[in-house]
Amino acid sequence: MAPDYVIEADGGSRGNPGPASYGTVVREGDRVVAEAAGYLGIATNNVAEYTGLLRGLEIVAELDPNATVQARLDSKLVVEQMSGRWKIKHPDMRDLAIRARDAFTPQQVEYCWVPREQNKLADALVNESLDAVQRGADGEILRRY
Repeated sequence: MAPDYVIEADGGSRGNPGPASYGTVVREGDRVVAEAAGYLGIATNNVAEYTGLLRGLEIVAELDPNATVQARLDSKLVVEQMSGRWKIKHPDMRDLAIRARDAFTPQQVEYCWVPREQNKLADALVNESLDAVQRGADGEILRRY
């Protein structure tokens, strides 16, 4: 059965750690219902990836807390850790994973790794946020459709 919502999440840093942002796209079927991105300050790429997932789960929870979700990320680390196949050793990652599990019922979420080429919209949001910060803006993006 198809999920009610699909989250496409990404994160990136220019340097690792470095200036970092997340991006997330929420789809209902083929229709994009929300896009969000935000600047995190100086952070690692992994923190940014987890934050993109967390923000996507928060958006779906606002839309329908009873929905089923497929979370698609190009971060094998996040997918494997959130699926419970890899241990989460780093305290920052552990905290973000707990926050993600608290944001949305874990049994309603399927985690799926996708190649970077299939995550272009979320990646573009990351870069849009980082570029906005470079121009002096706050880097926050929230679009609901």
